[in-house]
Amino acid sequence: MKSSVLLIFSLLPLGAVAHAQTAAPEEVVLRAERELAKAYQRSDAAGITKGVMEDYTLTNSRGKVTTRADDLEEAKKVDPKYEIFENEDMKVRVHGDTAVVLGVTHAKGKSGGEPFDARFEFTDTFVKDNGQWRLYAGHATKVAPEAKP
Repeated sequence: MKSSVLLIFSLLPLGAVAHAQTAAPEEVVLRAERELAKAYQRSDAAGITKGVMEDYTLTNSRGKVTTRADDLEEAKKVDPKYEIFENEDMKVRVHGDTAVVLGVTHAKGKSGGEPFDARFEFTDTFVKDNGQWRLYAGHATKVAPEAKP
């Protein structure tokens, strides 16, 4: 009994690897996008480093171009401090080793001590780098808050 339980537990990682190898590329890209959102929410510099290309650029909602180095500096300072950093309504297109993800990010937290709660339409471009989907470029546009009747 004990050896069969050990065998089952030892085979579980193989199932996860097999699933990752057989998952549709679109699923794998969306998983990478979700993991990266978690890394930003946690100010996880290692997660950002893993998921973002070295020469990544973002054109943010103010029209400023930022880099991975800027994102890592923010993560180290934990500013902004995200309470929520979630992507929704995502659609992905994959072309070979390049993928484009469109969606909406809901970000809530504090930046410079000031609270914020906003939604951004985004376009993210991922490239497959040594078998891993990594963020290469992004663009974000702030969505105007809905008018209340």
